[in-house]
Amino acid sequence: MIPNLHKFAGTLFILLISSFSSLTAHAFCGFYVAKADTKLFNKASQVALVHHEDKTVMTMANDFKGDLKEFAVVIPVPTFIKKEQIHVAEKALLDHLDAYSAPRLVEYFDTDPCAPKIMYEAKAMMPMAAAPGGSAADRARSLGVKIEAQYTVGEYDILILSAKESGGLETWLTENGYKIPAGAGPILGSYIKQNMRFFVAKVNLQEQGKLGFTYLRPLQVAYESPKFMLPIRLGTVNADGPQELFVFALTRKGRVETTNYRTVKLPTGTDIPTYIKEEFGRFYKAMFSEQVKREDMRTVFLEYAWDMNWCDPCAADPLSNDELRNLGVFWLDQPRATPSPPGITPRPTPSVIMPRPWPGPSGAKEVFITRLHLRYDAEHFPEDLVFQETADRQNFQGRYVLRHPWKGEAHCPAAAEYRKQVKLRQEREAATLATLTGWNMEEIRRRMSLGGTAPDKKGDKKWYEGLWEKSER
Repeated sequence: MIPNLHKFAGTLFILLISSFSSLTAHAFCGFYVAKADTKLFNKASQVALVHHEDKTVMTMANDFKGDLKEFAVVIPVPTFIKKEQIHVAEKALLDHLDAYSAPRLVEYFDTDPCAPKIMYEAKAMMPMAAAPGGSAADRARSLGVKIEAQYTVGEYDILILSAKESGGLETWLTENGYKIPAGAGPILGSYIKQNMRFFVAKVNLQEQGKLGFTYLRPLQVAYESPKFMLPIRLGTVNADGPQELFVFALTRKGRVETTNYRTVKLPTGTDIPTYIKEEFGRFYKAMFSEQVKREDMRTVFLEYAWDMNWCDPCAADPLSNDELRNLGVFWLDQPRATPSPPGITPRPTPSVIMPRPWPGPSGAKEVFITRLHLRYDAEHFPEDLVFQETADRQNFQGRYVLRHPWKGEAHCPAAAEYRKQVKLRQEREAATLATLTGWNMEEIRRRMSLGGTAPDKKGDKKWYEGLWEKSER
C-alpha cells in the first residue's frame, strides 16, 4: 500500500492526492532593469500549452515541496494516452519561457533640458502500486475502473485509468493508498461523464536515483482533441487558500484567451516612482493582488502577448528553435500557415512593426506566445479553463516605467519649466502607484521625498465648476 500523501496546495488542475517632450519617450524603448517572474508567488504552478488545430502538447510543472515518495498526481485528460505521447522535460525550458514573457521594469534618464534632445535606446541586458494483474485487475473491474495502460517514463510511473462512476474510482484510489480529499467525487464524476481518462503519476525513486535527479522535472503529454482546455477544479479540492496559475500558450496564429472567463489586460505602460527599482517584486505582487480584488478574483489576466521572433525590451532572449521543439512546437519545420499565392510577393502587415528582430541563427519562428495569470479557488473558478486561439497578433506586455530626472546643472530658460514639469510628473507617479497597489499616498510621497501634502485636486477644477455657487447662497 502507498503511504498517505501530505497535503499540498500549489497545483492547478493536478490533484495531489492528499491534501513629458524631453520628458516623453517612445514606447518600448529604455533599459530593462527587472522582471516579475513566477518565483514571486507562492503556491504557483506553470503550464505550457503548445496548440494548433486539434493538437496539444501540455508541459506541467508545480512547486511541490516535500518528500518525493509522497508525490502523486491525477490529471484528467481528454483521450487515451500512449507511452510515446508522454515525455519528461527539463525545468530550464519553463524557466526560460517565464523569464522571456515576465512583466518587466524599464527605466529612462532625462537628458539635459538645456541640450539638444536625443533619444537613446538600449537592450537590457510517485513507488507505484503493484502491476495490474490477477485479483488486482479483477478488483478494479468490479469497481468499474479500467487500468488501460501503465508505463515508466523517465523517473515517473504512470497509469492511464478510465472509470464508469466516481464512487468506484474513489474506492480504487483509496484501496491503493491514495487518500482522496472530501469533495473530489462530484468533480471526478463530471470528468467521467465527459469520457475523460485519468493520468496518474508517481515518482519511481529507483529510476530517479539512476538518472541522478533530486527534483521533480515537468511532465509532458501530447494528444489530439477538439477540446482546448485546462482542468483546474481538482486542484481546488484540497487547496489551502487561493493558488496562482501561469499559462504559457504557444500558438501559430495569434493570442489565446479564455472563453468562459473574462480575459483582461493588466495595467501597463504606467510611470511609477523611481524608488520602486529596488522593490519591483513587492510592487508587482501588490499591484496584481489589487487587480484581483477589483475583479473579485473571477478574471484571467493577460501579462504578455508577443511574436516569438522579437521583444522590446527583452527580459530574456527569445527561445531557440531547439527549445521550442522540446516544448512540443511541432510545426516549426512545416510550411508557413498562410502562404502567398504564386507570383505575389507578400507585403508586411501594417500593424506589426518589428524594429528589433531577434538575430538568432535559427531563423524566423512562426510562434506567438500568450502569458496568462490567474489567482483562483473553487468558489471563484468553478469551471475548468476553456481557451480559444484568436487572430489577434497585437503586441502586449506588462511594462512599468521609471523616469529619472536630470541631476546635473541646468541654467537655460527651459530649465525652470523642466523642473516644474518634473514636480508635476512625480505627483502623477505617486497617485498612479497608490491607485495600482492600494498603498498609502502619504507614505508614497514620503518615500519620494516630495514634501508637503498631496496637491488638492479641487485646484484643477474645470472652468464651469462653482460658476453659480455665489448666486445660490
